[in-house]
Amino acid sequence: MPALSGLIRVMERAARKAGNRLRRDFGEVQHLQVSRKGPADFVSKADQIAERTLYDELLAARPDWGFVLEEGGTIEGDPDKPRWIVDPLDGTSNFLHGIPHFAISIAVQEPKPGGGGWDDVTAAVIYQPITDETFWAEKTRGAWLHDGRLRVSARSRLSEALVATGIPFMGHGDFGEWAKIFAAIGPQVAGIRRYGAASLDLAWLAAGRFDGFWESGLKDWDTAAGCLIVREAGGFVSDFRGRSNPIHSAQILAANDSLHSRLHKLLAGSLR
Repeated sequence: MPALSGLIRVMERAARKAGNRLRRDFGEVQHLQVSRKGPADFVSKADQIAERTLYDELLAARPDWGFVLEEGGTIEGDPDKPRWIVDPLDGTSNFLHGIPHFAISIAVQEPKPGGGGWDDVTAAVIYQPITDETFWAEKTRGAWLHDGRLRVSARSRLSEALVATGIPFMGHGDFGEWAKIFAAIGPQVAGIRRYGAASLDLAWLAAGRFDGFWESGLKDWDTAAGCLIVREAGGFVSDFRGRSNPIHSAQILAANDSLHSRLHKLLAGSLR
């Protein structure tokens, strides 16, 4: 295992501090103050407190870096410095329904040389407070679960593949598109799972628990950390057209190289 960099230590420390509070609140979920911010899209007091904790911790460590926050929006920093992309509670609906499957996601994105936008994600942490699992990666240094190296699965047959996805729901997603993809992929694979937290789906893919993943209509904070972790675990991440970008959110297809090409063929064919 490589020595933890100072940056990863900062990210893990912030995630664990926010995660401790989430874990306590999860035990008292029935007492949370909950407001609605959109159709079937809930934000809880716990979500807001976790984001504030992460913001305070990360700002103290890197005071000139900017932020992209799920609840707080974009906060500009020094344009020549990286920025944080933060989801304080991925899997909010799971959390509010007492389902112990949610995570904190933190990514670091670099500015493009010379300015004019944003480039690669170079560090990532996904922390699952209930299982106390920290998935992390740094560009060119591999992906890890605590001190164990992560590798995507070596399966090459669709008939043996377990694939994760996100299913459209009220006010979110394209039901027609998803149904076409499901009809193409479902009959070819060993199983399809929908657990409701994209960051953990990607972390689990990196760990070989899933063999593939597709979803559309996500946000950068849902996938920024997971995309890097999958790539550093030897996987391939693209949009539905097969293009590879630093972050995929509107469309994402991830798997090992062998399965990615097979899944992409099915997916692309279903949308013609």
